[in-house]
Amino acid sequence: MTHFRNRGVLIVAGLMILALFLMGCNLLSLAEKGLAIALEEEQQAMPTKAALITQPTSPPPATRPALSPVPTPTPAPPPLTKREDIEEELLVQLYQRVNPSVVNIRIRQRFEMSAPLPGFPEEFFREGQGSGFVWDKKGHIVTNNHVVADAERVLVTFYDNTTVEAKVVGTDRDSDLAVIKVDVDPSLLKPVALGDSDALKVGQRAIAIGNPFGQAGTMTQGIISALGRTFSPGQSPFAIPEMIQTDAAINPGNSGGPLLDSQGRVIGVNTLILSRSGSSSGIGFAVPINIVKQVVPVLIEKGKYTYSWLGITGMNLIPAVRKEMGLPSDLQGALILDVAEGGPADKAGLRGGTREVKVEGRELPVGGDIITAIDNQPVRGMDDVIVYLVRHTRPGQEVQLTILREGKELTIRVKLGERPRELKRH
Repeated sequence: MTHFRNRGVLIVAGLMILALFLMGCNLLSLAEKGLAIALEEEQQAMPTKAALITQPTSPPPATRPALSPVPTPTPAPPPLTKREDIEEELLVQLYQRVNPSVVNIRIRQRFEMSAPLPGFPEEFFREGQGSGFVWDKKGHIVTNNHVVADAERVLVTFYDNTTVEAKVVGTDRDSDLAVIKVDVDPSLLKPVALGDSDALKVGQRAIAIGNPFGQAGTMTQGIISALGRTFSPGQSPFAIPEMIQTDAAINPGNSGGPLLDSQGRVIGVNTLILSRSGSSSGIGFAVPINIVKQVVPVLIEKGKYTYSWLGITGMNLIPAVRKEMGLPSDLQGALILDVAEGGPADKAGLRGGTREVKVEGRELPVGGDIITAIDNQPVRGMDDVIVYLVRHTRPGQEVQLTILREGKELTIRVKLGERPRELKRH
């Protein structure tokens, strides 16, 4: 009995283990089936790998915006050095400061024909232009005499395009300077700062501001090429001494405008150029500001300027002349070629050339007196005589000349006269 009872227990236990095993297999299958269903649902919710590859990532071609052209990159300019930066900024500031003081001048002149042509009027009107700069707060403007000479109408245009009519206050053909005056709002009147032309040196920077060919507010720069040049302005038989030569571009229309130093101070008035073409070739000339300082206040006060006059025509001693006259090779002075009839030198007994000789291809009167000093100031050439008379004397003043005549040194006192409009010579 016991054996059967134990055997029954084992059978029941085995059946229970088998049932559990089968149940475990079903649970596992159900779990695997549940996992497979979950994966299938996830795959249905997500695009396949192939779909990810073929799905478009940008708008269709019809709606795609046009691409902008990309410029070809260019190399950046090399950075400026500290010195270049400073020099450039100085020029910019100088222009901004001085340009408001510079004006454009337009004039209308009556022009009469010397020989009228059939069918044409006997007189015409022609227009010209130049530059100028504000001298003071009273409306005085400095320019060249040849810019406004014989003008019937003068128009002045400021940097902001304000245009007003001006009247001529005074002119001086011998220095080629003139003063005109405008009546404008005081805010437009920005007087320039004045420099010292006696302190200039060759090689210093020179800057011109003006209206070349009518292009208002044009600035050019260069250097002072030479000093002490002597030129006649063309309208006068007398020369302007101590003119400043510069290679800063000066063209028609610059006449009367300022020549500036690197500080923006006026050192001269641009007056003429030497050119075969009529435009700048790098040789321009300006009246030195120290002569301007001397002449302009008198033009404002009296309308004209008078110069002392010695009444001679002369030249520097050159080797060929020294040889012709038997003079020492190192002798310096001004040779008197001619003496104006009835002039101060004539009255004082000075002598011009006594004979004509051919020197360097031209006929010259030689044998005259040689001026070696004026008021005990040494004379190296004719330019020294002109400079001294212009800068240090007035009509009616007496000067002492040291001369060499036929190998003998003499002292002659001369009472200076006033320059005439025309010259008369023996």
